[in-house]
Amino acid sequence: MTSDFFMSIQQDLLDLDELFNFSDLSTFTQNIPVEWIESALRLSSKATIRRRRLPSEQVLWLVLGMALFRDEPVHEVARRLNVCAQGLASDSLLARSGVTEARKRLGADPVKWLFRQTGDVWAKERHKGDDWHGLQVMAVDGAVLRTQDTPELRDHFGSGNTSTNRQTPYPMMRLVALMNVRSHILLDAQLSPYRRSEMTLADSFLAQIPDHSVTLFDKGFWSAHLMLSLNRTGTDRHWLTPARKNIVSTEVERYGADDRRIEMKVSPQARKKHPELPSVWQAREIRYTTNGKEKVLLTSLPIDTYPANAVVALYRERWEIELGFRDIKSSMQSNALTLRSKTVDLVYQEVWGLLLSYNLIRREAALAAAEFNRSPSDMRFKPVCQYIAVQLIIMANATPVSGAGRRLSELRSGIGGLFLERRSRPGSPRTVKMSKTRYPV
Repeated sequence: MTSDFFMSIQQDLLDLDELFNFSDLSTFTQNIPVEWIESALRLSSKATIRRRRLPSEQVLWLVLGMALFRDEPVHEVARRLNVCAQGLASDSLLARSGVTEARKRLGADPVKWLFRQTGDVWAKERHKGDDWHGLQVMAVDGAVLRTQDTPELRDHFGSGNTSTNRQTPYPMMRLVALMNVRSHILLDAQLSPYRRSEMTLADSFLAQIPDHSVTLFDKGFWSAHLMLSLNRTGTDRHWLTPARKNIVSTEVERYGADDRRIEMKVSPQARKKHPELPSVWQAREIRYTTNGKEKVLLTSLPIDTYPANAVVALYRERWEIELGFRDIKSSMQSNALTLRSKTVDLVYQEVWGLLLSYNLIRREAALAAAEFNRSPSDMRFKPVCQYIAVQLIIMANATPVSGAGRRLSELRSGIGGLFLERRSRPGSPRTVKMSKTRYPV
């Protein structure tokens, strides 16, 4: 009987973990429904009914915390955020090897599924000033992330060649993303070894692009198959991209001095790969001059609804996805040279967690901006990211725990003070200063 009594006391103490459950105190769970978490965790590679100090739902929050505290070891992230199912996290409860094993049990698939679920729902939400002539504005672009230099990672991800035909110092992962330009939330992303084509990865985004939208592409994504497939599927879906040099075309109709419709041939290679493509296809061509250089845009946007000057101004917003990649690499990763994980599955898990954390921060910023009747693009990402990280530490160690609800309600109002200052641009062009060098000029 004495043994049963002590076992009962021990179980009651374990049940007190609800008071210190990070997932109950986190701003993350304000945005992510419990049903999404349950669906994601069903994809875990190693399901278990054993009661662990780091169960899967806690490891999921740990992966998100890793994205906010790049300069800290993973076990320190767990301690700071109090990620533990048996009370306050400490070295006595969480061994360093145990944290790594817990990440391996979770795998990458649950984090990947959860990221895509948030992107599919959140990126299609409408916010103040998020449309252009009645269309949502999307953008597609790619980036490269370096991994640790291990034989396993180099064999899987590969690397690029240098000017001397030597391999680059680190293996590289290719990332291609689809972003809502106005809210900066990622609808979807594809991760792959370095040698895979960005254009091939972008093909998978076509089904994710919403109706009544215009998608901005870099010229590296120029493809008759990609553009025609986007235009012909869905409802009122358009594209806009710079023209490649030396494109052979024939004028079909002239709209203005710098605005016309052209016809181009589809290459035999493209038709062999995609037999459904026509032999010729048409697009609208717009020419404009910036900094003394002539630029050419090609688009499916019709002349009767979208004037040329508005289309030219719109394409400048493609830079917003570049800023999104900068926010991920600089603000969240602290310009780290490589990712921190050392196995293939954990590298994918880390990056999916990074993208999911980015979306969570962006959505929290968008909701905060809405409360102040401002646009999501008015929010400053880096201060918001740092503010949320600090508040997570405070809430995870809140005393009393009952005050966590009040702190969560104050979080968004605090974020609302982190708006960009829209300063007027200088009237004269900026000068480029000579970079410093150790050698005499």
